[in-house]
Amino acid sequence: MAEVQPCQEMSFENIGEYGFVTYLNNLGEKPNTTVRFFDRGEFYTVHNDDAIFAAKELFKTQSVIKELGSGNKKILSVALSKNNFEKFLRELLLIRQYRVELYRNKTGKSNQWDLVGKASPGNLQQFEEMLFGNNEMSDMAVILSIKVSSNENQKLIGAAFVDLTERILNVCEFCDNDQFTNLEAFLLQVGVKECIVTHQDCSDNGGKLQQVLQRSNVLITERKKSEFQSKDIHQDLNRLLKTSYGSSNALREVDLLQAMMCLSAIIKYLELLSDESVFNQFSIKIFDLNQYMRLDAGAVKALNVMPSVDDGNNKSMSVFGLLNMCRTSQGQRLLAQWVKQPLLDHKKIEERLDIVDAFFNRSDTRKTIQDTYLKRMPDLTRISKKFSRKKASLQDCVRVYQAIKQLPYLLSALDSYEGDYKVTIADVFCKPLKDLISDFSKYIELIETTVDLEDVENHEYMIKAEFDSALQDCKTTMNEIADQLNDSLDDAARVLGLDAGKTIKLESNSQIGHFFRVTLKEEKVLRSCKKFTTIETRKDGVRFTNSTLSELSNAYRTQKASYNELQTQLANEVIKIASGYADPMNVLSDLVAHLDVLLSFSLVASQAPIPFVRPKVYPLGSDKIILSGSRHPCLEVQDDISFIANDVKLVKGEAEFLVITGPNMGGKSTYIRQIAVITLMAQIGSFVPCDQAEISIVKSIMARVGAGDSQMKGVSTFMSEMLETASILNAADKNSLIIIDELGRGTSTYDGFGLAWAISEYIATKVNAFCLFATHFHELTTLADEVSTVKNFHVTALTTSDRLTLLYRVKPGVCDQSFGIHVAEIADFPKHVIEFAKQKAKELEDFHVYRNGDSDAFGEGSTMEDVAKKRRMDKKASETIISELLMKLKNIPTENRSDEEIIAEIDLIKKHAMLSGNPYVIDLLDSY
Repeated sequence: MAEVQPCQEMSFENIGEYGFVTYLNNLGEKPNTTVRFFDRGEFYTVHNDDAIFAAKELFKTQSVIKELGSGNKKILSVALSKNNFEKFLRELLLIRQYRVELYRNKTGKSNQWDLVGKASPGNLQQFEEMLFGNNEMSDMAVILSIKVSSNENQKLIGAAFVDLTERILNVCEFCDNDQFTNLEAFLLQVGVKECIVTHQDCSDNGGKLQQVLQRSNVLITERKKSEFQSKDIHQDLNRLLKTSYGSSNALREVDLLQAMMCLSAIIKYLELLSDESVFNQFSIKIFDLNQYMRLDAGAVKALNVMPSVDDGNNKSMSVFGLLNMCRTSQGQRLLAQWVKQPLLDHKKIEERLDIVDAFFNRSDTRKTIQDTYLKRMPDLTRISKKFSRKKASLQDCVRVYQAIKQLPYLLSALDSYEGDYKVTIADVFCKPLKDLISDFSKYIELIETTVDLEDVENHEYMIKAEFDSALQDCKTTMNEIADQLNDSLDDAARVLGLDAGKTIKLESNSQIGHFFRVTLKEEKVLRSCKKFTTIETRKDGVRFTNSTLSELSNAYRTQKASYNELQTQLANEVIKIASGYADPMNVLSDLVAHLDVLLSFSLVASQAPIPFVRPKVYPLGSDKIILSGSRHPCLEVQDDISFIANDVKLVKGEAEFLVITGPNMGGKSTYIRQIAVITLMAQIGSFVPCDQAEISIVKSIMARVGAGDSQMKGVSTFMSEMLETASILNAADKNSLIIIDELGRGTSTYDGFGLAWAISEYIATKVNAFCLFATHFHELTTLADEVSTVKNFHVTALTTSDRLTLLYRVKPGVCDQSFGIHVAEIADFPKHVIEFAKQKAKELEDFHVYRNGDSDAFGEGSTMEDVAKKRRMDKKASETIISELLMKLKNIPTENRSDEEIIAEIDLIKKHAMLSGNPYVIDLLDSY
């Protein structure tokens, strides 16, 4: 249970509760996803539904709820300390994707409150200091605006999104289908937190647009259609962009009329034109969807691309968490962007792989760069933004200075590399670093000339006194007064017969100024001396003064005020000059982030349980994915797991569509997911968990893995399957990689199988994409007899003495049974239920085999009973043969024998066992 802060007991009488209750009741309704806070000075309050919500989610108790007012106007209230307010604010905006509003009373009248701040997941500007004041920003707040229009059988999507961290206005237009598959991929590529859309667009598309936004965990903000007007966009852009572009023809972005409507709406929503600090701070560009791999929401979820609440503190359960060994906030943000934007450009992928390769076996250099230089880098993007908004401090200037001072050493560490990729490292990092060192030379001179760097060691940020003559004079006078103050202490000690600095001390604070203090034990010496005046008596002693000390204290205060005023004026001038370096700071931040992520890839690859290998990546259309000894990177690092590696070979014209059968929990889902994860990792420039890997670039990864009801949306398990599958069929092409797990389970067996067959055949013969299809429909394996590019594989398992052993090996061929009853045994089903299930399954299995004419395989005229009898005999015989095999292996003498001799004898025993002709024994031993 969360600790209830002392402020929970505060009385509300002093804030005019009755006037406030009237004000709140007249404030009007709000969405449930908006929380209103009221700033009371020393604490904050939330009311009514928000109070109940805070009590439940933050404090975990209803006892913190108080009542204000009386009768029909009574309201509920919960008070929050400053720490609890900031904690709740972070959870609402960064985790729950809520909106917040902050009200403050500026007039002192209890019924007059002003809205002084509001924020949403895509617009955190007004609360950045509260959210990230003591923490660096590790995620980007991206807000998107979209407009939909129909064009024949297609939909034209206009979009604009603002990255407030990087100060970029992005626009784009693209065609889409009724399922909005391109929009879904776009949302995930960009990492959108909030979407502005008209109510008409949401309602006119049969709810499909809303479903896509909700599936992508995007907060929907509906605005009036009138806000999507672009008549003033040229004037607005001239205010916001860094460089004026004059006429409307100077930028090709303005030709995207639908996107310009969206940009106009987002500028109004963010109220950018009311904040002069952002004028001339933005750049604009066209976002190209085709430069990155397309991932649908199913793939992002199935592959665990980003962390989820289910991961808990186990960060390695997601691809992002596994690869995140970054030392900087900007590096973490860039990594989050990269894992959602795998590259399609073969040259860029190879460049990243070259740099990862360069540091893979150079742990000393990598550690030096990461822990000595990068770890000390501040969030330069955030600091540069503070400079642009005129909210930077002298401390920010010093933090940038300290980062710049490391650059020559960082450059030296990178320049010392002498391997195969020296030219690449020089072009990507060394040359830009040299330019930045040159660009910042005057900045270093500015800080070293003006700032007292010795005081920085004491966490004080001051202008050097000698920098300005007036400041120096003021400092000299203060020092002289300080000497006189010390003399007055000596005089007072002499008069009172005390030891200066020990039994009598000179102290000061902002309220009283300078004063003497003696302990209560020495207080009696003051009684007989009329030269001193007692200020106050406290537990720590008696504070007192005299006329000389009072005059000196007042003089010191006056000089201190003048000194601070001069300090502020000079510091503001330094900050103003430093703000001119905001652009180089952003360039340095991007460079640091780039290096940080690639070094993180190198570290993860080298420290994996089995080191990752560099994949051979081929250009788009090379048509093969061949992995040897592939592993799932997130699972193999978990505790107490010994991962079984498997191969895969996907080649166009030979093996394009793999049907994987086998028992539940046998590893089918893990197998198909790891292939997709490895492909994604290769295309972001990471090494991969394989013995060898050859990977052709794919344009998209699409997934239909797992399904669940969405009762709030009226979507059943089966409907969810069909919607996701329809999206895949509409968007996939020959350069896609598709993974499908257990399609067709939400309806009858025959309907489910019919759909699974039709979908599989369509993908295999029409789409011609690489596809891995895990299924329990064993009948689907006969598709391989009709389509040459369909191949059957199965995960192996062994049953002996009514016990199931999962082997997690993937082998060519078809699994001969589902092992479902064995899994039920593992789940501790009642024994009589298991026995009855075995009986009914045996009857159905034998009937199915006999009905389909398979009895001919057991001899002419054989009956259904003959088939069943033969199968039972084979299974029983296999148990005897395997038991004998294990006994022979156990009794092999090993003393004074070489490994080669032992292996030869093992092979001989295996060969003898396989001569029995038992199909179960052959299938098992053929795996090893």
